[in-house]
Amino acid sequence: MSGQQGDQEDRTEAPTARRMQKAREEGQVPISREAVLLASIGGIALSFLLLDGAIARSMVRSLSVLLTARSVEPFALAHEAGHAFLLAVAPFAVPAALCATAATLAQTRFALRAKALHPELGRLSPGKGLKRMFGSESLVETAKALAKLAIVGGAAYWVLRGELPRLALLTGAPLTVMPGILASVAARLLIATALAQIAIAGADIFWLWRQHLTQMRMSRTDIKDEQKESDGDPQVKMRIRRIRMRRARQRMLAEVPKATVVVTNPTHYAVALTYDSEKSSVPVLVAKGVDSMAARIRETATQHGVPIVANPPLARTLHQLPLNSQIPPELYKTVAELIAYVWRLNGRRAA
Repeated sequence: MSGQQGDQEDRTEAPTARRMQKAREEGQVPISREAVLLASIGGIALSFLLLDGAIARSMVRSLSVLLTARSVEPFALAHEAGHAFLLAVAPFAVPAALCATAATLAQTRFALRAKALHPELGRLSPGKGLKRMFGSESLVETAKALAKLAIVGGAAYWVLRGELPRLALLTGAPLTVMPGILASVAARLLIATALAQIAIAGADIFWLWRQHLTQMRMSRTDIKDEQKESDGDPQVKMRIRRIRMRRARQRMLAEVPKATVVVTNPTHYAVALTYDSEKSSVPVLVAKGVDSMAARIRETATQHGVPIVANPPLARTLHQLPLNSQIPPELYKTVAELIAYVWRLNGRRAA
């Protein structure tokens, strides 16, 4: 218990967007039952307004048949009663169910996850059941239920108290007058209940989201771990970078045997140039390195008979160029003289 409390105290940071998204994907979304009930009441009110008393008049006709019947068979009476019940319930139940479903999907942002529907066997534990019954959450739910009963009951009492004179007339009124009076009373009662439910649903949504944000709070360690997970482990990224650099060096060294000349500092810098008049009119830088890498370039060039020429200023200038780039025009003359010198050493003539 103390461990859980300590863990909760460590969670002082607001949840990140990724944390909230992950919770939603796992089905951890606060769903207000009061908002769902409000949507159901809205569906009922919409049906009531659209039908405009047609159902009440149909019910009155069915009830008049039942009340005036003398020798009707029981089966026919049951059929008529069932028909009257369906006329009373179906036009309101279907829209209420559809609106309730829409309210649930709207709160979950139309995301349904099968994981959220899996039964939690731990909730079947008697100990946890007693804890829920007598814990703080149960007290909160009880207080919410009492407050809801007081608000809705007060609204209904306020409406019915004003309608008592009209309801008293029903005892002696003809059957044809009943639909109008009942529809008027039901409409006022429905409006009062809806207004009360709006207040209840608003308070319930605020409370649930506040609780949800509290439960989703994160510790500084959680945020760092999430950052590592999203950006990648720095050690893994460093290892990948080393692998890429090693492969790039291997590809670069593979170009040295095909180079025309290697220009050195002579020890700190080494740059390999390739010139093929059939492919390009300008020499291209195919390898470069400093210190140990320069030593490997010189070693590879020596093994494959590539001429090595010491020219510190030119080596430092060429090392600043990107790999596989052509030399700039201002170096044409210097590099051309260098390549011509190399060709003379190899006993070849310039084209």
